[in-house]
Amino acid sequence: MARLHLASTSPRRHELLRQIGLSPLPLMVAVDESVLPGESAADYVRRLAVAKAEAGVHRLGHDQDWVLAADTTVFAGGEILGKPADFDDARRIWALLPSSDHQVLTGVALIHQGRTLAQVVTTRVIFQAMPDAEQQAYWRSGEPQDKAGGYAIQGRAALYVAAIEGSYSNVVGLPLAETAELLRRCQFPLWE
Repeated sequence: MARLHLASTSPRRHELLRQIGLSPLPLMVAVDESVLPGESAADYVRRLAVAKAEAGVHRLGHDQDWVLAADTTVFAGGEILGKPADFDDARRIWALLPSSDHQVLTGVALIHQGRTLAQVVTTRVIFQAMPDAEQQAYWRSGEPQDKAGGYAIQGRAALYVAAIEGSYSNVVGLPLAETAELLRRCQFPLWE
């Protein structure tokens, strides 16, 4: 019986999929996440999502199952923002988040029976400046340390998110409506 695999060990992505009744099998994959020279944020997350899905298929050794993968990044202040290296890097990133161009982009890719589907979902985030007095406490919470852009909207960073335009689940790490549409297009049984 064909099954759904998620080429990610991200607890957030697994939790989001469980929210819509899916229990994918986790696939650990490793891909180089370096940004290529001149690469846009949208091209970057699409490329990584496809690479992760392909790595998942390679790990399985076949493409009869559905292999889903995603990659999320934050773009603000004209920069693709990864995970902060340390507290000083986090402070630099947080200073960019109130920028008018702050977006969260997720590339989603699905491979099944030789067919690869991929798309990018973008959500605009209106982020308030994080007071200097609160930055150290937020860093010590551990929440920002493994997150692109140095924050988690579903956690304490909600204190600074004034509004979003687009998919909330995208900002968490996986746009659910768009992911479900990719699964439908590859005849995955969403309600079984």
